[in-house]
Amino acid sequence: MYLSTEQLEFSRLSRPLHRPNVRSILEKGSGDINEDVLLEHDNIFGVFDGATSLDGRRFQDGLTGGLLAARTAAQSFLGNGYGDFSLNELAQKANHRIGKIQLHDGAGLQERHKLWSTSCAVVRLTGTRLEYCQTGDALIVFVLNDGTHRVITPDIDVDGETLQLWKEMQVAPDARIQEVLAEQIRKVRLEMNVRYGVLNGEPEALAFIRHGYEDLTDVSDVLLFTDGLHIPRENPCTEHDWQFFVELYRQGGLQAVRDHVRHLQRQDPDCRIYPRFKIHDDIAAVSINC
Repeated sequence: MYLSTEQLEFSRLSRPLHRPNVRSILEKGSGDINEDVLLEHDNIFGVFDGATSLDGRRFQDGLTGGLLAARTAAQSFLGNGYGDFSLNELAQKANHRIGKIQLHDGAGLQERHKLWSTSCAVVRLTGTRLEYCQTGDALIVFVLNDGTHRVITPDIDVDGETLQLWKEMQVAPDARIQEVLAEQIRKVRLEMNVRYGVLNGEPEALAFIRHGYEDLTDVSDVLLFTDGLHIPRENPCTEHDWQFFVELYRQGGLQAVRDHVRHLQRQDPDCRIYPRFKIHDDIAAVSINC
C-alpha cells in the first residue's frame, strides 16, 4: 500500500511501485503545505486535490482543511481493491467522512465558503476493464494506441472567470490575487456542488460524482492527475490542449509534462502571463501503462 501526504520539495518521478508499468508524481507547489494526496493500493489508484476553507484555519497537528479532506477521501478507498464496494459507493463514504470530521472539528458547516473540500480521480483495474469515479477538476485521460486521446471525465473549468479577471486587471507588481479578487473567489467557492462538484460533506456532492466502466483494449496508458499538472494557458478561457499534453507524455512520460509546466511557471513568477493563484501548484499524478 502507498498512501502519501508528505510535503515534498522535489517530485517523486518515474519510479515503479507495485508493478513496473505504474509511475507517479507527488510534488509540493509553492505553498506551505502540499494539499494533494496520492493513493496506490492493490489495483486502486487515485489522486486527490484538497482545497482549504477561505478562512485559512489550521486543524489537527497544524494541518489545513484541504489536506484533511484529501487525506480522508483517499483513506476511504483503502482496502477495497477487490470490489467489495463500487468506487461510487466509496466516494459517497468519503464525502460522508469529510462532513463528519468537519463537524467534529467545528469547521464552518453553516458558512459554505468555509467548508473543506477535495477533488478526486480514482480508478480500479480488473484485467482489461477499468472502473472509475471522479469529481472536481482532477482528470482521467486515456492515451490510445494510435497516439490520440480521450478525456474520460468532464474538463471542469472552475476558476477560468476569476483568472481572466486577474489577467485583465491593472494592479501593482506585488498585488496578490487572493486579496484583489477575494469576493470573486468567495463567489466561486459558493458554487461548489451547484456548478461544479467536490467532496465536502454536503449531500449535494453525490450528484456530481462521475462513475462508470471502460474497456482498455485500445488504451496504451491511463493518466490521472490534479490540476497542478495542467499546462498553463495565457488565456484562461480557452480550452486545454490535451493532445499536446499527450504528445509531451509520449515523449517523456509524466516527467516531461511536469518539466514543461514548471518551465512555463518559472518564466512568469508574477502569475500574469499565465494567470494562476500561485507560482507552482501542488501535483499528484499517476500513469499506468496498459
